Amino acid sequence: MRFKRSTYQTGLWAEWRARWFLRLHGFRILASRYKTGRYTGRAEIDIIARRGNLIIFVEVKSRKNLSAAWDAITPAQIMRLRSAAECYIARTHFRGNARFDVIIVTGLRHIWARGAI
Repeated sequence: MRFKRSTYQTGLWAEWRARWFLRLHGFRILASRYKTGRYTGRAEIDIIARRGNLIIFVEVKSRKNLSAAWDAITPAQIMRLRSAAECYIARTHFRGNARFDVIIVTGLRHIWARGAI
């Protein structure tokens, strides 16, 4: 019998794998599932990670294929993510470089699109 995960569980699993993947590439995870308040449209950033003077805000998507994952990132979501990232930078007073990345988990593969958003 094969175990069937809910979409929520699949998302958690994909985020765990993405954090592990980033750690292997020398990043330190600063926050997972970072949620902001009402002025940012209640946005959630899946992963915030740092390596040296670079901080990355990562959106994780788990889909069966790449096109479905890219289609799941809407312009409205991008605006909420940018607003949430600005809020995080303002709260922490970070003074370095920042970037928006997407990690797509399809099966056993990780596709890391740097600077994608």
